[in-house]
Amino acid sequence: MIIDAHAHLNAPAELYAYQAALLCSGGAHGAGGAGVTDAQLKDYGEQTLTVMDSVGTDVQLISPRPFHTGHSASPSRIVRWWTSAVNDAIARQAAQFPNRLLGVAAMPQSMELTPAEWAADLERSVTELGMVGCVLNPDPAEGAGHVPTLGDPWWYPVYEKLVELDVPALVHSGACRNGRETYSEHFVTEESIAILSLLNSEVFLRFPDLKIIISHGGGSVPYQIGRWRAARAHPKLRRGQALQESFDESLRRLWFDTVLHSPLSLELLVRTVGADRCLFGTEKPGSGSAPDPVTGRDYDDIRPVIEGFDFLTDAEKAAILAGNAQSLFRVP
Repeated sequence: MIIDAHAHLNAPAELYAYQAALLCSGGAHGAGGAGVTDAQLKDYGEQTLTVMDSVGTDVQLISPRPFHTGHSASPSRIVRWWTSAVNDAIARQAAQFPNRLLGVAAMPQSMELTPAEWAADLERSVTELGMVGCVLNPDPAEGAGHVPTLGDPWWYPVYEKLVELDVPALVHSGACRNGRETYSEHFVTEESIAILSLLNSEVFLRFPDLKIIISHGGGSVPYQIGRWRAARAHPKLRRGQALQESFDESLRRLWFDTVLHSPLSLELLVRTVGADRCLFGTEKPGSGSAPDPVTGRDYDDIRPVIEGFDFLTDAEKAAILAGNAQSLFRVP
């Protein structure tokens, strides 16, 4: 069994035309509808399955395309309506391929709404649409304003709902509008900040059962881990640290996907956090769907890399490729 825990919705242009219409009108004409048929969603779902079959993936967890989440749009009704439409599209497509696709929801993370309102929408996605988790954008202002970091109590209503529903959140930022970063660069920045803010806060003392997955192998943190180990051990720098433990112990309170396009980087991640904290993820098709001239495979064909790690046991490889996702997302 191979479960890809990080992938995104493949949908027709009509869905994104609906978002464009909402943005252009400011929602002045009402919510309307996306006008996407089940036949279209099935066609695009079959395209996804073709890619999955080409690399041997059995199940893929699909979430909204991150740069289309549009959390910084105003007024907030645009964000609400668009989030509802894309979540419904994911649920409808997944329902047509019940043993192959599973839905991971977005929340309407407008800064004009409260985290408690986002959490209420998450409950609908899980209880009514059958979603098995959610994506959590740590910067819903999309680089255009101040947002409390994930260690701040401002986020607690979301964490409370995640624990209540017993579903994980995949930390994945969206677009970036500050002009200093592309959205891919923004991913790495926000993933790094997310880890450090969570592990330097009281979040896991207050919510010990919280399930948080960090996208793209944890941003820069595994690569820079020596700095964070030293900071945690330094007698002056560790004052006020909520978690009185080593940085490595704290890091294992999180999970990490394997969306890394370098075998050396992926090896570093697994050796750093442990095979039991890594979930197979490819984001395929995506930005890594380009041929590696060295191997001849696409950069995001990650399964052979994991299977080729001779420092892992067969049981550890199976855990990364499926077992960890099965337990974390409670999927068959």
